[in-house]
Amino acid sequence: MKPTTDRMLNRIKDVYKYIHDNGTVTTQDLVDEFGITPRTIQRDLNVLAFNDLVESPSRGKWTTTRKKVKMTS
Repeated sequence: MKPTTDRMLNRIKDVYKYIHDNGTVTTQDLVDEFGITPRTIQRDLNVLAFNDLVESPSRGKWTTTRKKVKMTS
């Protein structure tokens, strides 16, 4: 796997864990926490939403779904 792909997957996993641990968070919370652009966070959230791992109960807010996830290091 390319280093950039590996870095992206690790970041998406970290974003998921952050949302899971903190409940409902805003897009801005994620931007502030990870220090990356809103567009990059939105791309990561789109990947998570496509895989039914997060949902947006209201505009700009995110929470995890009840889908079971097996976390590996």
